[in-house]
Amino acid sequence: MLDEAHERTIATDVLFGLLKRTVKRRPDLKIIVTSATLDADKFSSYFNEAPIFTIPGRTYPVEVLYSKEPESDYLDAALVTVMEIHLAEPAGDILVFLTGQEEIDTACEVLYERMKALGPNVPELLILPVYSALPSEMQSRIFDPAPPGSRKVVLATNIAETSITIDGIYYVVDPGFVKQNAYDPKLGMDSLVVVPISRASAQQRAGRAGRTGPGKCFRLYTQQAFETEMLPTTIPEIQRQNLAHTILMLKASGINDLLHFGFMDPPPMNTMLTALEELYALSALDDEGLLTRLGRKMADFPVDPSLAKALVYSVDLGCSDEMLTIVSMLNIQTVFYRPKEKQSQADQKKAKFHDPHGDHLTLLNVFNAWKNSGYSNAWCFENFIQNRGVKRAKDVRDQLTRMMQRYRHPIVSAGPRDTEKVRRALCSGFFRSSARKDPQEGYKTLIEGTNVYLHPSSALFGKNAEWVIYHSLVMTSKEYMHITTAIEPKWLVEAAPTFFKVAPTDRLSKRKKTERIQPLYNKFQGEDDWRLSAQRRGGRGGGGGGTWG
Repeated sequence: MLDEAHERTIATDVLFGLLKRTVKRRPDLKIIVTSATLDADKFSSYFNEAPIFTIPGRTYPVEVLYSKEPESDYLDAALVTVMEIHLAEPAGDILVFLTGQEEIDTACEVLYERMKALGPNVPELLILPVYSALPSEMQSRIFDPAPPGSRKVVLATNIAETSITIDGIYYVVDPGFVKQNAYDPKLGMDSLVVVPISRASAQQRAGRAGRTGPGKCFRLYTQQAFETEMLPTTIPEIQRQNLAHTILMLKASGINDLLHFGFMDPPPMNTMLTALEELYALSALDDEGLLTRLGRKMADFPVDPSLAKALVYSVDLGCSDEMLTIVSMLNIQTVFYRPKEKQSQADQKKAKFHDPHGDHLTLLNVFNAWKNSGYSNAWCFENFIQNRGVKRAKDVRDQLTRMMQRYRHPIVSAGPRDTEKVRRALCSGFFRSSARKDPQEGYKTLIEGTNVYLHPSSALFGKNAEWVIYHSLVMTSKEYMHITTAIEPKWLVEAAPTFFKVAPTDRLSKRKKTERIQPLYNKFQGEDDWRLSAQRRGGRGGGGGGTWG
């Protein structure tokens, strides 16, 4: 039985494909697909014209109200609507959908000031935010009923569409936007972009107003925009995210013909090719695209292939204990809690954990300090650490530890002072995610030559590290490197001798001659540009197509 099928995560789409293959061999196998907002005809067609059953839900009617004109400032329009509901509509709580923490914190602040300006004669409005970075004890307050004579307004991300149900909601304010992750395979960069929601999401949001009684949904967009501009359903994850881990798992399951796997919505070809290139560069695939011995070891771990490679390599370097912790901490969304009203205090606490070599080791410091506190909740609160996040990291670490033991990988610590081994292990998995300081500003990635920047929250910010590796690139206001560590350039050559070479040049000092790294592969150059003869004729010194032949 597959529930919440409409969410279309990568995992569910792969599961659909695997089950479809299985049904061909096992006609007796029964599959039930359920969802509140499913495109039933599409799923029926995919599963060989399977019958469709409609089960009426126990919901109340919801009156949908549209804006007459498009809103130029949807956040302000949402807050005006909240105040109008509070002052003019009958009793009932309000749910507002916003795109993220920054918007929600701003909205809370503005609503508080507006309620304060109205004075004590206005009924109380409890303002309750909910987003993933909020501590769980603060999130749980949204489920408490409002005291008599008052009402609550819950300001939430799209987590409130399907994942949670809040009793007492009679009014929904829907600005019509969501923050979504989009992957650019050419740059290897994730972008967090605000996009219009789909019609299916809009229906799901409206339905939240009809759980406990007849309700109203205020859509801050026109009916024409809903009917003609919004997509019918959300773009599936598999068409907008990095697929390296997915392909590694499929290869490990014996599925090598990816083109004929039978995805419900096939991923873009360039995303597939980029993922295959990444796995080949990590030595997880051979020249024929089949799993190598290392690739099979990497597939044992349910983490990103770069992290799996670093974990396997850390065994040889004697720092697998530290790497287990770092990998686990990187598998949670957020560690540090930074409330708007206490940002400087939170930043001071965070700075205590900063390691001079970067953010990966900073995460290690946080986990070890929490462990030394006896895994204390009070310690997390005092240090502005996400209690739920580090608990999740501990669970992931315990799971990975059991896997290491099952496959007889020794768990060894390098000791608190030997950070070089840990950073070299990270290089083995993230050599493609490397950058060098640009004399003008920021950094330039070694492979693509993209201009990128250290995030102000990084432990390396303002430290002038010349060579770095990063966990990911995220495009917000700039192309920021997310989770960054300082490295020695020779480690890149050691980690990937088929990918990098040392390139001495007369223009550098003797000391610097051995510190210039040259990629052997650049997808933007011709297939013969790696040859010395081509470089002598004036080809770019940045490398060529040697890795892929």
